[in-house]
This record gives sequence, C-alpha cells and structure tokens, in this order.
Amino acid sequence: MITENASGAVVYRLVDQQPQYLLLKSATSNFWGFPKGHVEGNETDIETAVREIREETSLNVTVNPTFHADLDYDMRNGHHKHVVLYTAQVPADVTIERQVEEISDYGWFDFETAHERLSYPNLQDLLTQANTFLVGDQHDK
Repeated sequence: MITENASGAVVYRLVDQQPQYLLLKSATSNFWGFPKGHVEGNETDIETAVREIREETSLNVTVNPTFHADLDYDMRNGHHKHVVLYTAQVPADVTIERQVEEISDYGWFDFETAHERLSYPNLQDLLTQANTFLVGDQHDK
C-alpha cells in the first residue's frame, strides 16, 4: 500500500484570551479542515507545515513542536495517509489571502463551532486535543 505523508497545523489566534481556530474549506472535496499538505522532497514535517500554511493562507507561522498529533487513515484511492499536525499561533489581526485553487472558504471559529464544522471525527478529536493543550479543559465547564 502506498503511504502519503502530509503535515500541517491547528492555526489559532487569541481573541479576548480565548483561541479562535482557523479552518479551511477544500475547493475540491467541500470539507472543512486544517491547513496541511504533502511533504515534498527532504522536508521535515515542520518545514512542510510552514510551507503549506503559507501557500494556502499567505500566513507566515512559527510552528510549536510541543504539540504533535498523528492522524492515519485510508483514502478512497486505496492509499494510506499519515498526517502530522502541530499548533501555530498568529496575531489576532492577521490578514489571510487564500489559495483559491485549493481553498473555497475559510473562517475563524471558537472551539465549539470549529468542532461542529470539522468534517471528520478524527479531526474533531484532534481539535479537542489541541484545545486541551492550549487552554485546558475549559470547554467542559
């Protein structure tokens, strides 16, 4: 089985000391997710995450390698996909210029809204992990 490797990040900004998460809507599959993409050449996962976020959103980010989550799933084409996701904070007033060929829409969402909007349960679980890492378990209180 062919394995595709990808990397990205849960990009967030703080508004009133609470994280808002950046979600991107894919132009091809119409699902909401995090900025990510395929590892190219000898790139590290962090280099891939930084490049993909810049390509898809025009944001220059510094990835926090302290949070690190792996997703593994089988794709419709029969390939296996391994995705590494980190966190990356950006200033609250950043401007995004989306890559229109790949991204049809984007938005900043609080935890609950982002969790509902994410298209797949594994991404919802990952957001919960990232949110707990960033702010603790406040959303359950």
